[in-house]
Amino acid sequence: MTLWEYLTWPFAKLMVWLYNLTGNYGLALILFSLTIILGLTPFQLKSKKGQIRSARLQPKIQELQKRHAGNQQKLNQEMQKLYQEEGASPLGGCLWSLLPMFLLFPIYRIVIKPITRMMFAGAPAGDAVLETVTNYFTEQGLELATTGRAAFYSEIQLTNLAHEHWTNLQSALAGKIDGLMNIDLGFLGMNLGETPAISTLWNGPYTWAAIGLFLIPIVSAAASWLGMKVAAAANPQNDANPQAQATAKSMNLMMPVMSLWIGYSMPAAMAIYWIANSVFTTVRDLIITRIVKKQIAEEDAVREASRSERERELEEKRLETERLRAEGKTEQNANTSKKKLQAGEKQKSEERKAALERAERAARRERLGVPETEKPASQVGNRRYARGRAYVEDRFDNPEQAEEATLLAAEASENAPAIDETVEAVEIDELVETVETVETEGEV
Repeated sequence: MTLWEYLTWPFAKLMVWLYNLTGNYGLALILFSLTIILGLTPFQLKSKKGQIRSARLQPKIQELQKRHAGNQQKLNQEMQKLYQEEGASPLGGCLWSLLPMFLLFPIYRIVIKPITRMMFAGAPAGDAVLETVTNYFTEQGLELATTGRAAFYSEIQLTNLAHEHWTNLQSALAGKIDGLMNIDLGFLGMNLGETPAISTLWNGPYTWAAIGLFLIPIVSAAASWLGMKVAAAANPQNDANPQAQATAKSMNLMMPVMSLWIGYSMPAAMAIYWIANSVFTTVRDLIITRIVKKQIAEEDAVREASRSERERELEEKRLETERLRAEGKTEQNANTSKKKLQAGEKQKSEERKAALERAERAARRERLGVPETEKPASQVGNRRYARGRAYVEDRFDNPEQAEEATLLAAEASENAPAIDETVEAVEIDELVETVETVETEGEV
């Protein structure tokens, strides 16, 4: 078997079974379309969920694009993070939505080659059966197309002839046409093996068979357009995205035009399949959109509840940690390294030592009557000249005196230590030493 035979085999078997079940080629095509639609529904559910989630994320994506304009790397990181948090995909299920288009190729092969691709007549030597039937009708004096489009659709012509002369064919070629079926391509008074012609409006014949074939592509285009309008109304739209609007408008135009092209360039069977596909797709889209929206709402509710619970737990832990820290009851993390523990103990020890030294110096000042060192206006914390050694606090309020005051401040701070505790400790130690010397001399 060739590659095309492998691809078309399951579809051909389904089509033959449906024809044997219904006895009507057009009805078999409609049921064939319905079966394909139902078979693709699980994939379309996934696609629809991706499309809806992606559409709902567009406002957030646009906000990220504005916030990180000019930084593509950061934008990509934030968008990837957003998609992960929301359980969406950048493709939004687009790949699955294209699957029905690829199925047109094996279906087309079944329609235009009903003997070798649908019936597999005489397989694996299907061409031998085709040649036998062709020679038989040629010998009967029937004119067969050998050039142009008609020759391309020669198997459809042979299928029609086989149906019309089935009894004679069976008698004359007994045992030579194994697998060949008596298939009637008629449907509602029309031959679905024929290709609709626009020339029917001008040249006739004005019969239902001809006019009906002419109308089928128009119905196909109308069904395609209506299906897209219904889908657009049912699905969320992002009006703020010009690109999305342009894409939607292009699709609304392209699909009906494609339906017309299929209808007027291929056998009418393809247009019947396309009409059924559009109708069933529209109905399915309405149903799965409602289902998917409900699923997404439930998933969002669960995700939001989980997020709120996580934030509540973190807030409770933070408040509990602050309370324990205030009470001095914070527990030591068992995973903290020995080096970090030692560093923490050292810092606490230094803080306690500094606090004791400050308290001792304050007690000395009070006992000896030594006034506390005046802090310069430039001091911030224990950094005496954080605002600058020539800083003057009221330089803007007294601009006339600012220059002189600046010079005095710079002169007073020259060669002076920058840390307040060091200056304070040195001054106190010198004063204490002086006072103790004086008291000792007085006693002597």
